Amino acid sequence: KYVKNPKQPLRIVLDSSCRTPKDALVLNDSAKTLIITKKGNEKQFDCKHIGVVGCKIDNEGYVDLNCVLDLLSKKGVKKLLVEGGSTIIWSFLKKKLVDDLFIYIGPYVIGGKDTPTVADGSGIKNENELLSLRIVNVKRLDEGALIQYKVL
Repeated sequence: KYVKNPKQPLRIVLDSSCRTPKDALVLNDSAKTLIITKKGNEKQFDCKHIGVVGCKIDNEGYVDLNCVLDLLSKKGVKKLLVEGGSTIIWSFLKKKLVDDLFIYIGPYVIGGKDTPTVADGSGIKNENELLSLRIVNVKRLDEGALIQYKVL
């Protein structure tokens, strides 16, 4: 359905070191953006649509995700779409902070031992740490498929 002036979601950038360049595409003025960084690393941007807030860090030196979710909840955020690299995805998964997982499988095979995976990180140490999923929906998109899983 076409909406003339759709409400843009708040963009969240997790950047422990606050190194996101001022000219990064994610900081354009098409939507309000909140950069969450390590406490003490906050820097100011000369733009009204960009805010920066500090959060405590976890034992790996990254912004603590529970702190991030608490902060966002206090700002009225009720739903969060996490887009990112395999490390940030793994961080959310291992802390069981994910309700649904969407995976797109495209029509190409990319191989190699150094090829990134959906969830890079420390991995699991034993079967008690396995993340159980249930398929909710499968949708064909051109030559690929989008699979929606419920995290159990």
